[in-house]
Amino acid sequence: MYKVHIKPHWEISYDAEPPLDTANLLTLLTAVQQSGSIAQAAQQIRHSYRHAWGLLREAERIFGNQLISSGRGRGTTLTDFANKLLWADRLVSARLSPTLDSLASELEIELGKTVEGKSETVRLNASHGFAVAALLGKINEARLPVEVRYRHSTDAVAALSRQECDLAGFHVPLGQFERPAIAAYAKWLNKRSDCLIHLAVRSQGLFVEPGNPKNIRTLADLTRSDLRFVNREAGSGTRMLLELMLAGEGISHKKINGFENTEFTHSAVAAFIASGMADVGFGVQTASHRFGLEFIPLVRERYFFALPAASLHDPLIRSVIDILQSESFRSVVNNLAGYDASDTGKIQTLKDAFG
Repeated sequence: MYKVHIKPHWEISYDAEPPLDTANLLTLLTAVQQSGSIAQAAQQIRHSYRHAWGLLREAERIFGNQLISSGRGRGTTLTDFANKLLWADRLVSARLSPTLDSLASELEIELGKTVEGKSETVRLNASHGFAVAALLGKINEARLPVEVRYRHSTDAVAALSRQECDLAGFHVPLGQFERPAIAAYAKWLNKRSDCLIHLAVRSQGLFVEPGNPKNIRTLADLTRSDLRFVNREAGSGTRMLLELMLAGEGISHKKINGFENTEFTHSAVAAFIASGMADVGFGVQTASHRFGLEFIPLVRERYFFALPAASLHDPLIRSVIDILQSESFRSVVNNLAGYDASDTGKIQTLKDAFG
């Protein structure tokens, strides 16, 4: 079984200098950030101390900016410019990873068909998320053939209705916004022939800078003129949820500075705020946690996979369900900030889930 890994890769140049391949430099800067020492960083990435210094000095010459700062008693730290390079790399990864992961999955399937003559796969369509990524990791460990396509929740359930996928991921808020949210998916879900597998409950809320210096507390604060907002793109389940919440409080999106500035993933939203390019965003707690931001919880939601009930007896689908119902997978989900795996793997009818 072939596994394809596609990683983002970028170069940078300044003035007339030839472009610099950032891969080795960013690996070294990350190690310096973690260890507080060039010597330890070099050892960590298996470079000589001399080579690490040479890489840093050459990059500083090209950029005309210092990358490290050293002082007695405080070790070696990264300059603002070096931190901005690391942020840029994380933004590149956050923005491109869903597309590259989907492409890798397509290549795996085509290579398998060509070389091994295999075509049977689990076709999974879902929005890009942390529990979904954890599930794919477990599926790959089990060497199950899976074809992944990251797309919005509404697109995923629409694809299920057209029989273009086997599992469609979507999320629905708990509480007052559950009914209007499920109504957005209802035309593609068949309550007689489809069923649901519970993935997780997760928290959505506001991302703000560490310490919350702008004193942001509620959705009403988003209309303040001194705040810059970064949003998820139109069509995403998170954008739909935010718009329902704003409408519920009588808040016009036209009054929110930056409402049309959008990113494709929760991590990309968090990266924007961590960089100082925005003050506040809306998304899942895990992304906020991973970028060192403060999180203001506003709503809990359930994430499901929809599938035809008849496919519950399919051996490949059964193997995925076994993973979802395993204690090892529940443990992984519970360790994600803001996630609850109490009902993970539970199979329900649409009526049982939503009444």
